[in-house]
Amino acid sequence: GLGDVYKRQAYEYVHKKNKNNRIFIVHRLDRDTSGLTVIAKHLVSSSILSFMAVRHEIHREYLAIVRGTVSPASGTINAPLARTGSSIIERKVDFEHGEHAVTHYKVLKEQNQHSLVSLILETGRTHQIRVHMASIGHPLLGDEIYGTPSKQYKLQGQCLHAKILGFSHPSTGKYIETDASLPRYFEHLLTILA
Repeated sequence: GLGDVYKRQAYEYVHKKNKNNRIFIVHRLDRDTSGLTVIAKHLVSSSILSFMAVRHEIHREYLAIVRGTVSPASGTINAPLARTGSSIIERKVDFEHGEHAVTHYKVLKEQNQHSLVSLILETGRTHQIRVHMASIGHPLLGDEIYGTPSKQYKLQGQCLHAKILGFSHPSTGKYIETDASLPRYFEHLLTILA
């Protein structure tokens, strides 16, 4: 999938710069989600960054295309998530047994029965954005687990892009924020839906 291509490119880049050491994945992306992730070159940095993630000190902002007109146009989804049955992948909102999960969203544009939404994660649960948006009736376009497949647009997966990632460097303490431009398929889809 598309997400696997991005991950492979990240591995190749880090190995080229750091051939003799292992690499450590700090922040993962769902399969077929494009954009930014964190990979540490050292165990100590990895531990610090992982601890920062647990304390919600890594800023993550995503863009998604969802079905329908989202109302209200901005808000917070505070709904705990748990596994669905015995599945190791699928999640659901579960107020009795779920883990704390919070997503802040804001509609940037609404067109042709779809909305472009900016999402900021306060927590980082598996499939959090996908489940939360589906739970309010607006699944991500192309999400085959929590929505309906969109064969019309020939998508490789859900329309979700990790656009902005910010954190304090584990060695220097300097705040770093990166911004990944949208992949071509995402930009093309926005023109189609206009």
